[in-house]
Amino acid sequence: MKIIRFINDQNTEVLGCDYQDGSANQLEGEIYGSLTDTGRRVPVKKLLSPVAPTNILCIGLNYYLHAKETGLELPIYPTLFMKNVASASHPNDPIEIPLCARKKPEVDYEIELAVVIGKSVKNVSVDDALDFVAGYTVANDVSARRWQGHAGNGQWVRGKSYDTFCPIGPCLVTPDEIADPQNLNLECRLNGEVMQQAHTSDMIFSVAQIISYLSEDTTLIPGTIILTGTPWGVGYTRNPPVYLKQGDLMELEIEKIGTLVNAVTEPKP
Repeated sequence: MKIIRFINDQNTEVLGCDYQDGSANQLEGEIYGSLTDTGRRVPVKKLLSPVAPTNILCIGLNYYLHAKETGLELPIYPTLFMKNVASASHPNDPIEIPLCARKKPEVDYEIELAVVIGKSVKNVSVDDALDFVAGYTVANDVSARRWQGHAGNGQWVRGKSYDTFCPIGPCLVTPDEIADPQNLNLECRLNGEVMQQAHTSDMIFSVAQIISYLSEDTTLIPGTIILTGTPWGVGYTRNPPVYLKQGDLMELEIEKIGTLVNAVTEPKP
């Protein structure tokens, strides 16, 4: 099932499925429990991120070709960092260039397969890890590279946690429709030009390995979103570098999930 979260014509937040032509079938129940399709078509006034994250855990340097383009050594263990949950934003909402990142272009894009944890899990094996997945969606790990690097004093959280820096959507696809998360095509387009094109089989650590690793002596709670890394083709590795600017349009598409669309803007101070 492809689940959406949205605002209906009565300004109420609801869940739905079979989204098309501006309406969806309303679902009843809990997204981390059981859901029932009522069959009742309701207008979709505003599409929201499919879940409101309780945590956003991110894996860096998790594609072989991305590691090659950065010139960095392959990690022995998954590289973990976090994004502020307030950075999460909705499909079609703008990505805002932060005030502190306007002196020099530095804001970059990163298409990522996002995994949503549906049940509390701790110390899970690789073989059982996917049993705790509520579904999969698309995320953009937007990154201010200068703040991610030296301006962030050597840590990544600051440069990746600004408001609007984690668009998520357009839907949550349940595991019955994605039996193997290591068999998905990804494509990131900037103003119609393909910037990233890859396959999840290029991951260094699989989705199951990531979940198992993150759950070691650590409880992952429902609503935890795991960004599983970005493939090759990011802006800062290009010659010349490509950074986001006012008026850009981003389209991030993952096979079997859909396309996450966000424009780029520079709001007034």
